[in-house]
Amino acid sequence: MSILTPFKNTGQFLEECLQSIIDQTYTNWELLIVDDHSTDNSYDIVETFAKKDERIKLLKNDGNGIIDALRLAFKNSSGEFMTRMDSDDVMLPNKIKVLANNLLNSGKQHIAIGLVDYFNEHGIGSGYKNYETWLNNLTEKGENYNEIYKECVIPSPCWMIHREDLIACDAFQPNVYPEDYDLAFRFYKQGFRCIPCDTVIHKWRDYSTRTSRTHVHYAENHFIPLKINHFLEIDYDSSKNLVIWGAGAKGKFMAKLFLEKHIPFEWICDNPNKIGKDIYGKKLLNFEALSEIKNPQSLITVANKEAQKDIKSYLNKLNLEPFKDYIFFC
Repeated sequence: MSILTPFKNTGQFLEECLQSIIDQTYTNWELLIVDDHSTDNSYDIVETFAKKDERIKLLKNDGNGIIDALRLAFKNSSGEFMTRMDSDDVMLPNKIKVLANNLLNSGKQHIAIGLVDYFNEHGIGSGYKNYETWLNNLTEKGENYNEIYKECVIPSPCWMIHREDLIACDAFQPNVYPEDYDLAFRFYKQGFRCIPCDTVIHKWRDYSTRTSRTHVHYAENHFIPLKINHFLEIDYDSSKNLVIWGAGAKGKFMAKLFLEKHIPFEWICDNPNKIGKDIYGKKLLNFEALSEIKNPQSLITVANKEAQKDIKSYLNKLNLEPFKDYIFFC
């Protein structure tokens, strides 16, 4: 079983991370850990561990960035089961055993996943806590794909898959960020089923300089094109009439992308200040116009939870079905 771990300037967390891997109850693993041009003492810390444990294979990234580091790690791996670990996180002692057993029992074309616990020395904010709850609720039922167009539904450091399945979805090729979200879509496209899990197995560290908070690759303007591109490849039905619901920042971004791709769409919203206005050459319609649009496929960018409930109620009255007729893109 191979663990792929890039690291860059995470020296303050590496000892705890590495020790949590060494302390796993499942012991038949190899760690391919790649230094992505660190400038702190990270490399020296990992080197000390690698000299004591031959299962730890320390490499230096010959490219640049997380994806190049993951490619290098995978190229040098030999395990039948593949997983990833973030260098600033902590594995609970039974993590690898739980994932490996679940994957072994379910077979190929499955993804073993587990519950996560966010932690921060200063406490977790409501946004991250809500994300944790949302993600864990999906994982407990193995229904992660049901809301894949909202946020990343398979956390980067908490999955395990057969080697040939990772190859089949062409993981880490090409350079598409955010790479964890892109990989979740690749799993989805291949039809790999998520194995339900009700066990917390991974502690996910949040801190102010964490890559997902600070790097340009994880900004919102990368998420929307990623989601749109995968939607067009996987779920778009050209026989239906595409509808964008919402004229906020996300709705406008999506409208621009569809216009650039010359894909026709209708645009509706429930903001009285925008209904009837012309944006990018498209007239915004009242949401009630949806009932007059034949065979619609709506992409809903409204993020407010209460508003989403009202929207779902309205769509149900129109006998429209999730994914087939509408997808929440928020």
